[in-house]
Parts: sequence; structure tokens; C-alpha cells
Amino acid sequence: MKVAKTLNELRQMRAELKGSVGFVPTMGALHEGHASLIRKSAKENPETVVSIFVNPSQFGPNEDFGKYPKTLEEDLKKCEASGATLVFVPHRSDIYRSERSFITFNVSSEMTSILCGKNRPGHFEGVVQVVSILFNLVDPDFAYFGEKDFQQLSVIKKMTEELHFQIEIRSVSTMREESGLAMSSRNRYLSPEHHELAANIYKTMKEIKKMAQDALSEQKEISVESAENEARKQLEQAIPEAKIDYVEIRSDDLSKSNFLNENSRIFVALKIGSTRLIDNLFIGKENG
Repeated sequence: MKVAKTLNELRQMRAELKGSVGFVPTMGALHEGHASLIRKSAKENPETVVSIFVNPSQFGPNEDFGKYPKTLEEDLKKCEASGATLVFVPHRSDIYRSERSFITFNVSSEMTSILCGKNRPGHFEGVVQVVSILFNLVDPDFAYFGEKDFQQLSVIKKMTEELHFQIEIRSVSTMREESGLAMSSRNRYLSPEHHELAANIYKTMKEIKKMAQDALSEQKEISVESAENEARKQLEQAIPEAKIDYVEIRSDDLSKSNFLNENSRIFVALKIGSTRLIDNLFIGKENG
């Protein structure tokens, strides 16, 4: 595995890659969820590039950019063990040519003012900006993203289509700890007690999924509002100290409907202590 720390090194090493190239953009602090993306790319492509860059433009002024974990040595070992052939570790000046970017993105609010975008203004503009720059620099054939950040995945798919990138976006199912808690770089901030309580997010979503699928199989109508209220009630009872940002049920295209349907997905974001956690689960009709 090779490591490129400058743009010149990236260009030289990228030119040496043969066959299709898979790409996994990350902010480091890698865990098994990231590893699953790298492994999938390595399985499907002879070459896999991973980027490690904590992108400042997607953090708000009161968010955790300054304390975001940096574990480069461990990250490189995980990349190699998972099958990466090249890791790009750029400096900020490699990505952003000036302190204030000359070109910025104004992303449609239809997909970005809801869910995580509602209380994080500018977040998805920053995501779109850095991913588009990385796509231009790495020039992959395929890019891999996890379903844990489902809204981000949806926005990137739309960006790729709108900007005519010749890149296929491939999604990978959320990796979970044994308790069901979605793997995240921020889980390390949780105390043992909070870590245990956080498992109730997945437990609650599974309860709502069972309710939804029972209703769908019996052709009963259940309002989205009532299902959201039930999920919120269960979370408040299971994690009384949590500050719930949102509990929403939307279709897989992020649109809102009045009743649960075959494409419904539940989205949850909350804070336990100072740690913000997000998760989602498809609760609609399973294929087969």
C-alpha cells in the first residue's frame, strides 16, 4: 500500500493504478464501518484509494472540528489490512487553495434543509464541496459510502448526477456493534454508561420496523406522525437524558408522506451528553 501526502505524489501514484478504481473518502478515526467500505471496494476493483481528510467546511462554529479524533497511524494499518492500495492524506492547502474558497456550492434546500441539515446550516454545502474536489483529484470509477449517513449518501448521489461525474456511487449497509449501535468515530466519546444507553436507538427503530411491517402485511394504514410519536416516546423512556434532535419517518427518496409505505425509513438524531449520534433503518417492505 502506498501513501500520498501531496498532490504531486497523488498524481504520480494515481497514474500507476491499473484497472477500475474504487474510492472511499473518510475523515479518519477509522472503524469497522469504514473497513467494510474499503473491503467492498477491494473486492470489486483491482485498485482502491482511501482519502483521510477532516473537512473543516462541513463543521458548524459550535461543532467538534477541533477535537475530531486523529489516529493516522492506526488508520493506515486498517486501510492496508482492508485492501487499500493507495491512501491520500492531504493538507488543507491541497484541497482548498485559499482560506476562503473562490467557488462554493449553493445546494438545493429540498434535500439539505431537513433532518441533519435543519440544525446544521452549511453542512451539506461543505460535504458537496469536498467530495466534488476529491472526485476530481482521485478520478475514481466507483465511490463507496455507508448507509448510516443516508442523507449524505442521497445528497452525494444527486450531486454526482447533477455535475455529470462519470462515477458510480455504491452504498454499503450500516455496520453495527454487537449491541446494535451503529459504528461511528464519535462512539469513542461515549462513557460506558452512555454507550450502553445508546444501544436503545437501534432497539427502538427495530420496534417501529416491526410495527410498520405488521401493518403493511395486514394492509393497515398507520400514520407517519403516530409512528414518529411512538418512537420518540420509546427513546425518551429508554434514554431520559438524551436531547432528541429529530425522529422522522420519510421515504427512501427523503420525501414525506402521511402514512407508512413500502419505502419508509426511520431517521434518528440525538445527543447523549455532548456526543451527537445519528442512525436510520429501512422499515418498509423487504424484497423477497
